[in-house]
Amino acid sequence: MRAKVMDSKKFKRFDMSIPPRKPVGILIPVNKILMRKDIKIHKPEIEYIGTENIKGPFLLLGNHNAYLDINVCNYVLYKSKNKANFVVAIDGFLNREKLLRYSGLICKRKFTNDILLIRQISRAKALGDVVVLYPEARYSLCGTTAILPESLGKMAKMLKMPVVTLICHGHHINSPFWDTSHDRGVCPTKATYKLLYSKEELAEASVEEINEKITKEFQYDDFKYQLDNKIVVDDPKRAVGLHRVLYQCPNCKTEYKMISFDNKLKCNCCNKEWEMTEYGQLKALDGNTEFSHIPDWYEWERENVRQEILNGTYSTGVLNVRVDSLPKNHFIDIGHGTLVHDMNGFRVEVTDKDGDKHEMVKDVESMYSCHIEYQYLFKHGDCIDLNTLEDTWYIYPEGDNFAVTKVALATEELYKNKKNKSSAE
Repeated sequence: MRAKVMDSKKFKRFDMSIPPRKPVGILIPVNKILMRKDIKIHKPEIEYIGTENIKGPFLLLGNHNAYLDINVCNYVLYKSKNKANFVVAIDGFLNREKLLRYSGLICKRKFTNDILLIRQISRAKALGDVVVLYPEARYSLCGTTAILPESLGKMAKMLKMPVVTLICHGHHINSPFWDTSHDRGVCPTKATYKLLYSKEELAEASVEEINEKITKEFQYDDFKYQLDNKIVVDDPKRAVGLHRVLYQCPNCKTEYKMISFDNKLKCNCCNKEWEMTEYGQLKALDGNTEFSHIPDWYEWERENVRQEILNGTYSTGVLNVRVDSLPKNHFIDIGHGTLVHDMNGFRVEVTDKDGDKHEMVKDVESMYSCHIEYQYLFKHGDCIDLNTLEDTWYIYPEGDNFAVTKVALATEELYKNKKNKSSAE
């Protein structure tokens, strides 16, 4: 396992070791004001299972579909008079580090093996606070469970405090990751706030049992939830952006030629079109409907990527990219270069304006998943972000012969393939 970065030492780094603090009391009513609008609009129906009177410290694990997750979490914690330290990715600290430190936030770089995080969570535990962690480490791409880290059970075991889950439904269809431009007013949404392990039960359980129980609790499907509950989303542009997730045509099998507009998906290669109904289902306008359920289309794409990996042929080829670095709390434009993602992992090479060369290499074994963004920072572009313990690179491929969704799927399948091979040896 290795992650190599040749990076300029002139950039200041975010100090990950500063202990978290209790959220400043004056910020609590501010949080109440911020969440009030969402609670009023979406009227979440919350089921409490063993959590009616629970007090910190405990570890709260939530699924992650939209920013609404955080406001619902703040709502249940506010009602129980619990203060919380949220674990937040470093881009959450952009240009507001001091405020977020006063809010008690704990900074993390995504998909890195960060031992320091355990220490920071332990410090928050000593404060008597709730530690809120979103273990999927990214918004769900299509409203279904993202991969959970294998280390989750071990971490819970080490922390020796109760484990609570908050699983929300309806947040993805209200604000899908592929188009977060507006709120669709889904009402009511639902959530289950559940005590998964007491401190005593946790002590008796094995790491494997903890992982299995958490994984089972995290099974969700927002589009199934929408259909089962007959939730109407009548947004006339409800399909806009969906092609970023559904990048391969199931009719002609061509990649990267899908487009979306209004409530339609279309393949610009074979010209087949699908309508996205008010219940979140897909319907071909002519001929067979290959996939009516959006997650089924997404998993079909995953299977195709898996086959490329099993055949040893997966590669993005050489993509021209532009790269921003985030060593602290503001972006630094490194420059232009190339990215290759293939059977060996990631290789990114960049030359800055001074002619200095920078490189990031991430082997397959070092990443069980990766973080991607669609139209990041107000239509800045689709990107892949790669992390070391000291830096985060936001990598923007140029042109249209790629899909960051495929890169994310391939990262997961490469890791699983490598792990399966190692287990068989």
